[in-house]
Amino acid sequence: MAGSAKGPIYAAIAANIAIAISKFVAAFLSGSSAMLSEGIHSFVDTGNGLLLLYGIKQSQKAPDAEHPLGHGKELYFWSLVVAVLIFAIGGGMSFYEGIAHLSHPAEIGDPTLSYIVLTLAFIFEGIALIFAWKSFNQVRGKQGFWEAIRTSKDPTRFAVIFEDAAALIGLVVAMAGIIITQFTQNPIYDGIASIVIGVLLTGIAILLAYESKALLIGESASPQTRDTITQIVKADEGVLTVYPPITMHFGPEDVLLALDVEFKDELSADDIEEAVRRIETNLRAEIPILRRIFIEAKAMQRKG
Repeated sequence: MAGSAKGPIYAAIAANIAIAISKFVAAFLSGSSAMLSEGIHSFVDTGNGLLLLYGIKQSQKAPDAEHPLGHGKELYFWSLVVAVLIFAIGGGMSFYEGIAHLSHPAEIGDPTLSYIVLTLAFIFEGIALIFAWKSFNQVRGKQGFWEAIRTSKDPTRFAVIFEDAAALIGLVVAMAGIIITQFTQNPIYDGIASIVIGVLLTGIAILLAYESKALLIGESASPQTRDTITQIVKADEGVLTVYPPITMHFGPEDVLLALDVEFKDELSADDIEEAVRRIETNLRAEIPILRRIFIEAKAMQRKG
Protein backbone atom coordinates (compact mmCIF):
# COMPACT_ATOMS: atom_id res chain seq x y z
CA MET A 1 0.00 0.00 0.00
CA ALA A 2 2.45 2.60 1.18
CA GLY A 3 4.79 2.43 -1.77
CA SER A 4 2.03 2.63 -4.37
CA ALA A 5 0.20 5.38 -2.48
CA LYS A 6 3.31 7.56 -2.14
CA GLY A 7 3.90 7.97 -5.88
CA PRO A 8 0.97 10.34 -6.56
CA ILE A 9 1.79 12.30 -3.38
CA TYR A 10 5.39 12.87 -4.48
CA ALA A 11 4.15 13.99 -7.90
CA ALA A 12 1.66 16.40 -6.34
CA ILE A 13 4.26 17.87 -3.96
CA ALA A 14 6.77 18.47 -6.75
CA ALA A 15 4.16 20.20 -8.90
CA ASN A 16 2.74 22.29 -6.05
CA ILE A 17 6.10 23.65 -4.86
CA ALA A 18 6.97 25.06 -8.27
CA ILE A 19 3.43 26.24 -8.94
CA ALA A 20 3.04 27.95 -5.55
CA ILE A 21 6.21 30.00 -6.05
CA SER A 22 5.14 31.01 -9.55
CA LYS A 23 1.65 32.00 -8.39
CA PHE A 24 2.95 34.13 -5.55
CA VAL A 25 5.32 35.97 -7.91
CA ALA A 26 2.50 36.53 -10.41
CA ALA A 27 0.16 37.70 -7.64
CA PHE A 28 2.75 40.16 -6.35
CA LEU A 29 3.39 41.62 -9.80
CA SER A 30 -0.24 41.74 -10.94
CA GLY A 31 -2.01 42.45 -7.64
CA SER A 32 -4.60 39.77 -8.43
CA SER A 33 -6.59 38.48 -5.45
CA ALA A 34 -7.58 35.31 -7.29
CA MET A 35 -3.94 34.60 -8.13
CA LEU A 36 -2.95 35.10 -4.49
CA SER A 37 -5.70 32.67 -3.44
CA GLU A 38 -4.36 30.15 -5.92
CA GLY A 39 -0.85 30.63 -4.52
CA ILE A 40 -2.17 29.94 -1.01
CA HIS A 41 -4.04 26.92 -2.40
CA SER A 42 -0.86 25.42 -3.88
CA PHE A 43 1.13 26.21 -0.73
CA VAL A 44 -1.46 24.42 1.42
CA ASP A 45 -1.50 21.46 -0.97
CA THR A 46 2.28 21.17 -0.66
CA GLY A 47 2.07 21.05 3.13
CA ASN A 48 -0.79 18.58 2.94
CA GLY A 49 1.26 16.24 0.78
CA LEU A 50 4.07 16.31 3.33
CA LEU A 51 1.59 15.56 6.13
CA LEU A 52 0.16 12.60 4.22
CA LEU A 53 3.67 11.20 3.74
CA TYR A 54 4.30 11.69 7.46
CA GLY A 55 1.04 9.89 8.24
CA ILE A 56 2.05 6.94 6.07
CA LYS A 57 5.43 6.73 7.81
CA GLN A 58 3.92 6.93 11.30
CA SER A 59 1.27 4.33 10.51
CA GLN A 60 3.99 1.80 9.67
CA LYS A 61 5.59 1.92 13.12
CA ALA A 62 5.67 -1.43 14.89
CA PRO A 63 3.31 -2.14 17.82
CA ASP A 64 4.67 -1.33 21.26
CA ALA A 65 3.57 -1.56 24.88
CA GLU A 66 1.56 1.66 24.65
CA HIS A 67 0.05 0.81 21.26
CA PRO A 68 -0.29 -2.99 21.14
CA LEU A 69 -2.48 -2.87 18.04
CA GLY A 70 -0.02 -0.72 16.13
CA HIS A 71 -0.10 2.85 14.83
CA GLY A 72 -2.18 2.28 11.70
CA LYS A 73 -4.77 4.92 12.57
CA GLU A 74 -2.10 7.64 12.45
CA LEU A 75 -2.79 7.70 8.71
CA TYR A 76 -6.45 8.52 9.33
CA PHE A 77 -5.60 11.19 11.90
CA TRP A 78 -3.23 13.06 9.58
CA SER A 79 -5.75 12.82 6.75
CA LEU A 80 -8.22 14.58 9.04
CA VAL A 81 -5.59 17.24 9.82
CA VAL A 82 -5.15 17.78 6.08
CA ALA A 83 -8.89 18.38 5.71
CA VAL A 84 -8.82 20.90 8.58
CA LEU A 85 -5.89 22.76 6.99
CA ILE A 86 -7.62 22.93 3.61
CA PHE A 87 -10.70 24.36 5.34
CA ALA A 88 -8.95 26.76 7.71
CA ILE A 89 -6.02 28.00 5.63
CA GLY A 90 -6.97 27.32 2.02
CA GLY A 91 -10.67 28.13 2.21
CA GLY A 92 -10.39 30.73 4.97
CA MET A 93 -7.62 32.77 3.33
CA SER A 94 -9.35 32.64 -0.05
CA PHE A 95 -12.56 33.96 1.51
CA TYR A 96 -10.60 36.66 3.30
CA GLU A 97 -8.76 37.78 0.17
CA GLY A 98 -11.95 37.81 -1.88
CA ILE A 99 -13.95 39.80 0.66
CA ALA A 100 -11.06 42.23 1.17
CA HIS A 101 -10.85 42.75 -2.59
CA LEU A 102 -14.60 43.35 -2.82
CA SER A 103 -14.46 45.81 0.07
CA HIS A 104 -11.49 47.71 -1.37
CA PRO A 105 -11.35 47.05 -5.12
CA ALA A 106 -8.00 47.74 -6.73
CA GLU A 107 -7.07 47.50 -10.37
CA ILE A 108 -4.83 44.59 -11.25
CA GLY A 109 -1.61 45.13 -13.18
CA ASP A 110 -0.47 43.44 -16.36
CA PRO A 111 -2.03 39.95 -16.21
CA THR A 112 0.27 38.43 -18.84
CA LEU A 113 2.47 36.68 -16.28
CA SER A 114 -0.63 35.41 -14.48
CA TYR A 115 -1.91 33.84 -17.70
CA ILE A 116 1.43 32.13 -18.31
CA VAL A 117 1.64 30.83 -14.74
CA LEU A 118 -1.97 29.61 -14.75
CA THR A 119 -1.50 27.80 -18.05
CA LEU A 120 1.68 26.07 -16.90
CA ALA A 121 0.08 25.24 -13.55
CA PHE A 122 -2.89 23.68 -15.34
CA ILE A 123 -0.54 21.44 -17.32
CA PHE A 124 1.44 20.35 -14.26
CA GLU A 125 -1.66 19.83 -12.11
CA GLY A 126 -3.24 17.85 -14.94
CA ILE A 127 -0.23 15.55 -15.09
CA ALA A 128 -0.33 15.07 -11.31
CA LEU A 129 -4.07 14.28 -11.47
CA ILE A 130 -3.54 11.72 -14.24
CA PHE A 131 -0.83 10.08 -12.14
CA ALA A 132 -3.11 9.95 -9.08
CA TRP A 133 -6.07 8.75 -11.15
CA LYS A 134 -4.11 5.84 -12.63
CA SER A 135 -2.95 4.82 -9.15
CA PHE A 136 -6.52 4.97 -7.84
CA ASN A 137 -7.85 2.92 -10.76
CA GLN A 138 -5.38 0.14 -9.97
CA VAL A 139 -7.08 -0.51 -6.63
CA ARG A 140 -10.74 0.34 -7.27
CA GLY A 141 -11.28 -2.42 -9.85
CA LYS A 142 -14.78 -2.38 -11.36
CA GLN A 143 -16.27 -0.11 -8.71
CA GLY A 144 -17.72 3.24 -9.70
CA PHE A 145 -15.77 6.32 -8.66
CA TRP A 146 -17.98 7.40 -5.75
CA GLU A 147 -18.51 3.82 -4.60
CA ALA A 148 -14.73 3.35 -4.55
CA ILE A 149 -14.32 6.57 -2.54
CA ARG A 150 -17.01 5.51 -0.08
CA THR A 151 -15.53 2.05 0.46
CA SER A 152 -11.84 2.99 0.30
CA LYS A 153 -9.83 2.49 3.47
CA ASP A 154 -6.86 4.52 2.20
CA PRO A 155 -7.59 8.27 2.41
CA THR A 156 -4.23 9.18 0.85
CA ARG A 157 -5.43 7.97 -2.54
CA PHE A 158 -8.64 9.95 -2.80
CA ALA A 159 -7.24 12.96 -0.91
CA VAL A 160 -4.67 13.53 -3.66
CA ILE A 161 -7.33 13.13 -6.35
CA PHE A 162 -9.62 15.65 -4.65
CA GLU A 163 -6.79 18.13 -4.14
CA ASP A 164 -5.58 17.88 -7.73
CA ALA A 165 -9.11 18.14 -9.14
CA ALA A 166 -9.83 21.15 -6.91
CA ALA A 167 -6.56 22.73 -8.08
CA LEU A 168 -7.57 22.38 -11.74
CA ILE A 169 -11.01 23.84 -11.13
CA GLY A 170 -9.47 26.64 -9.06
CA LEU A 171 -7.10 27.48 -11.91
CA VAL A 172 -9.99 27.77 -14.33
CA VAL A 173 -11.88 30.01 -11.88
CA ALA A 174 -8.82 32.21 -11.32
CA MET A 175 -8.23 32.51 -15.07
CA ALA A 176 -11.87 33.43 -15.65
CA GLY A 177 -11.77 36.04 -12.88
CA ILE A 178 -8.66 37.71 -14.31
CA ILE A 179 -9.97 37.65 -17.89
CA ILE A 180 -13.35 39.14 -16.94
CA THR A 181 -11.64 41.76 -14.78
CA GLN A 182 -9.34 42.70 -17.64
CA PHE A 183 -12.11 43.07 -20.21
CA THR A 184 -14.60 44.84 -17.94
CA GLN A 185 -11.98 46.87 -16.06
CA ASN A 186 -13.97 45.99 -12.94
CA PRO A 187 -11.78 44.40 -10.23
CA ILE A 188 -14.82 43.06 -8.40
CA TYR A 189 -14.73 39.92 -10.55
CA ASP A 190 -11.23 39.10 -9.35
CA GLY A 191 -12.53 39.18 -5.76
CA ILE A 192 -15.52 37.01 -6.69
CA ALA A 193 -13.17 34.44 -8.23
CA SER A 194 -11.23 34.31 -4.96
CA ILE A 195 -14.44 33.67 -3.01
CA VAL A 196 -15.47 30.92 -5.44
CA ILE A 197 -12.08 29.26 -4.88
CA GLY A 198 -12.74 29.49 -1.12
CA VAL A 199 -16.11 27.77 -1.55
CA LEU A 200 -14.46 25.04 -3.63
CA LEU A 201 -11.76 24.38 -1.03
CA THR A 202 -14.29 24.38 1.80
CA GLY A 203 -16.37 21.75 -0.01
CA ILE A 204 -13.34 19.54 -0.59
CA ALA A 205 -12.30 19.93 3.06
CA ILE A 206 -15.73 18.89 4.33
CA LEU A 207 -15.77 15.82 2.08
CA LEU A 208 -12.28 14.75 3.18
CA ALA A 209 -13.10 15.35 6.84
CA TYR A 210 -16.25 13.22 6.56
CA GLU A 211 -14.43 10.28 4.98
CA SER A 212 -11.46 10.52 7.37
CA LYS A 213 -13.74 10.72 10.43
CA ALA A 214 -15.50 7.51 9.48
CA LEU A 215 -12.16 5.69 9.24
CA LEU A 216 -10.76 7.27 12.39
CA ILE A 217 -13.62 6.16 14.64
CA GLY A 218 -13.44 2.64 13.24
CA GLU A 219 -14.82 1.09 10.06
CA SER A 220 -15.38 -2.60 9.53
CA ALA A 221 -13.98 -4.57 6.64
CA SER A 222 -16.05 -4.62 3.46
CA PRO A 223 -19.18 -6.84 3.29
CA GLN A 224 -17.37 -9.03 0.75
CA THR A 225 -14.47 -9.56 3.16
CA ARG A 226 -16.82 -10.37 6.04
CA ASP A 227 -18.73 -12.86 3.86
CA THR A 228 -15.47 -14.54 2.83
CA ILE A 229 -14.45 -14.84 6.49
CA THR A 230 -17.75 -16.51 7.36
CA GLN A 231 -17.49 -18.92 4.42
CA ILE A 232 -13.93 -19.96 5.30
CA VAL A 233 -14.81 -20.60 8.94
CA LYS A 234 -18.02 -22.46 8.11
CA ALA A 235 -16.11 -24.73 5.72
CA ASP A 236 -13.90 -26.05 8.53
CA GLU A 237 -14.80 -29.60 9.49
CA GLY A 238 -14.81 -28.85 13.21
CA VAL A 239 -17.14 -25.83 13.15
CA LEU A 240 -20.78 -26.10 14.15
CA THR A 241 -21.74 -22.41 14.10
CA VAL A 242 -19.96 -19.15 13.35
CA TYR A 243 -21.48 -15.85 14.43
CA PRO A 244 -21.12 -12.61 12.42
CA PRO A 245 -17.45 -11.58 12.47
CA ILE A 246 -16.39 -8.34 14.13
CA THR A 247 -13.78 -6.48 12.09
CA MET A 248 -12.09 -3.09 12.25
CA HIS A 249 -9.61 -1.34 9.97
CA PHE A 250 -6.50 -0.02 11.72
CA GLY A 251 -5.06 0.89 8.35
CA PRO A 252 -5.80 0.29 4.65
CA GLU A 253 -4.22 -3.18 4.87
CA ASP A 254 -4.45 -3.82 8.60
CA VAL A 255 -7.65 -5.42 9.87
CA LEU A 256 -8.48 -6.81 13.28
CA LEU A 257 -10.85 -9.79 13.40
CA ALA A 258 -12.77 -11.12 16.40
CA LEU A 259 -14.68 -14.37 15.88
CA ASP A 260 -17.22 -16.15 18.02
CA VAL A 261 -17.16 -19.79 16.91
CA GLU A 262 -19.07 -22.78 18.25
CA PHE A 263 -17.28 -26.06 17.60
CA LYS A 264 -18.78 -29.52 17.44
CA ASP A 265 -19.44 -31.05 20.86
CA GLU A 266 -17.45 -34.22 20.20
CA LEU A 267 -14.20 -32.32 19.70
CA SER A 268 -11.60 -32.52 22.44
CA ALA A 269 -9.68 -29.48 23.67
CA ASP A 270 -6.73 -30.52 21.50
CA ASP A 271 -9.02 -30.90 18.48
CA ILE A 272 -10.43 -27.42 19.02
CA GLU A 273 -6.94 -25.97 19.39
CA GLU A 274 -5.95 -27.57 16.11
CA ALA A 275 -9.13 -26.29 14.44
CA VAL A 276 -8.38 -22.74 15.62
CA ARG A 277 -4.89 -22.91 14.16
CA ARG A 278 -6.29 -24.31 10.92
CA ILE A 279 -8.90 -21.56 10.64
CA GLU A 280 -6.34 -18.83 11.30
CA THR A 281 -4.01 -20.25 8.65
CA ASN A 282 -6.80 -20.44 6.05
CA LEU A 283 -8.02 -16.93 6.85
CA ARG A 284 -4.55 -15.38 6.58
CA ALA A 285 -3.86 -17.20 3.31
CA GLU A 286 -7.10 -15.99 1.74
CA ILE A 287 -7.27 -12.51 3.31
CA PRO A 288 -3.73 -11.18 3.94
CA ILE A 289 -4.99 -7.92 5.45
CA LEU A 290 -6.14 -9.82 8.56
CA ARG A 291 -3.24 -8.94 10.84
CA ARG A 292 -4.79 -9.88 14.19
CA ILE A 293 -7.28 -12.71 14.67
CA PHE A 294 -9.01 -13.48 17.96
CA ILE A 295 -11.22 -16.57 18.13
CA GLU A 296 -13.50 -17.33 21.05
CA ALA A 297 -14.25 -21.06 21.08
CA LYS A 298 -17.65 -21.80 22.64
CA ALA A 299 -17.27 -25.56 22.78
CA MET A 300 -13.95 -25.26 24.59
CA GLN A 301 -15.67 -23.21 27.29
CA ARG A 302 -18.40 -25.83 27.81
CA LYS A 303 -15.90 -28.69 28.03
CA GLY A 304 -13.89 -26.79 30.61
